Amino acid sequence: MDLTESRIDGTIAYEGHFLKVAKDRIRLPDGSEAQREYILHPGAVVVLPVFEDGRVLMERQYRYPLRRSFIEFPAGKIDAGESDLVCAQRELQEETGYTASQWQHVCTIHNAIAYSDERLELFLARGLTAGTPRLDEGEFLETYTATVPELLAQVRAGQITDVKTVIGIFWLDKLAAGNWSL
Repeated sequence: MDLTESRIDGTIAYEGHFLKVAKDRIRLPDGSEAQREYILHPGAVVVLPVFEDGRVLMERQYRYPLRRSFIEFPAGKIDAGESDLVCAQRELQEETGYTASQWQHVCTIHNAIAYSDERLELFLARGLTAGTPRLDEGEFLETYTATVPELLAQVRAGQITDVKTVIGIFWLDKLAAGNWSL
């Protein structure tokens, strides 16, 4: 069965600083018409920074839409014309001050497939060297380290709920156990 929905026409319903909301009229597989509204996003990277002793560099950051602080991996939006790896390297340095000598692509995830085209590229960063953070204007966060078992316990307890971070922690657990490889 062909499940493809085809765009007939559409408009940009909203255009903000970096997000846009599209409103499209589409044709469904049975030939009928419907509307779809979705967020257009330039994509982002997520960095899984792991120290030689296995500890992981994490961030705490306040997220306004949910009015609370979240535990997350360093992450950020891919700029126009910027490669995924260059973005990951930039975001790690800007947010934490750290640079890494070893980089591996882990996976691509789509975190909101029902209402956004956003993709996130996860990267493993090793060979970490401390430096000075260069936070964006209006960006406030704190960093700390934790072990993978500590992070898994926080996921189980509902203290870590950010989807990109939960997936990244699961990847680190599988990699450390030797169950998965890159």
